[in-house]
Order: sequence, then structure tokens, then C-alpha cells
Amino acid sequence: MELDNNYWSNRYSSHTAAWDMGQISTPLKAYFDQLTNKDIAILIPGCGNAYEAGYLLQKGFTNITLLDISTFLCEQLEEKLAPYLSTGLKIICGDFFHHQGQYDLIAEQTFFCALTPSLRKAYVEKTHELLTPAGKLVGLLFNRQFDGGPPFGGSEPEYRELFRQKFMVEMMAECYNSIAPRKGTELFIKLVK
Repeated sequence: MELDNNYWSNRYSSHTAAWDMGQISTPLKAYFDQLTNKDIAILIPGCGNAYEAGYLLQKGFTNITLLDISTFLCEQLEEKLAPYLSTGLKIICGDFFHHQGQYDLIAEQTFFCALTPSLRKAYVEKTHELLTPAGKLVGLLFNRQFDGGPPFGGSEPEYRELFRQKFMVEMMAECYNSIAPRKGTELFIKLVK
């Protein structure tokens, strides 16, 4: 199965992105709340409905890039977030693995789990390439297995092995503040280039 624009546009237009929570995740909200520099360059790849971006924009962050492969979704986001397009928000419809740029922070919220596991090593390479020196990859990874996919699951030992060549693991721990349906199934990560 090709997880391309057609696949994701169909999922979003038919409202079948099952892991969409309808709001920003509580662990990422808590992390964003402690950030003081609102000018840092933030990338949200595979941004989906971009609840994280909406929250950051309301908090006054000024340099956010949303990236998604779904043309349907990008059009929806341009409409929904139109007031912010002139104040530091960029929406890019494209393939993460071909994206160019430099970011201080990459926010991970269900993009990694949407990728075919064979792309995980390439994901690590690309996030490393896109981050500035000492840039951070922060967010959530599922700490469980799924039948089929997407989403595709994994485990902490697997993730530690995957990221260790390119990142210092500042934190990788079970989330204490996940929403109830995800309690005990998410890891919060803070990885430093």
C-alpha cells in the first residue's frame, strides 16, 4: 500500500484518521508551555489537523512550519489558519523526505507512527538533517504494537537503538499526562542533535 497524497487525502476527507484526538496532546501542551523563546523555528511534519500549531500560534509563537503530504489537508489548513499566514506560519504541502530547511525544534505528534517502519531510519536521518546544531526532536511515540497499520507501533528499546547514532536521548519515558485512552501507551521523547 502506497501511503501517499491520495491515501492521506482520502483518510482526511473521510474523517478516518483514527488517532486524531481533536485537540493538542497534553504532553506536548505541557512542553510548549515551558518554552520562553517564541521566535524559535518549529517544524511540525505530518501535521494532520495541526492542533499543536493552533495552540502555539495562540501563545504568540512566530516561526512555525507545517508540512503534510495531503493536498486536501493543506487546503483545509490554509483556510482554517488563514489569519496566521501573514504572521509567521508557513504551510507546505510536500514530502517530508524531500523537505529542506533548518529548525530549532521538530514536534513529533503521530507522524512517526504513520510512516511505514521501513522508513524509520530515513526519518532519523532527515530529522537530524533538518535540525540546527543542538536542535531538538520532541514529542510522542506509541509504546505499543498495532495490528496492521498505520498507525505502526514500537517499543522503547527499539526507539533507543534507532535514535542513538544521531541524537542524545535527554528524555524517553512513559508519559505521566497522556489522555485517558492512551494512558500507558505513549513515550515522551526529547532528543537533542
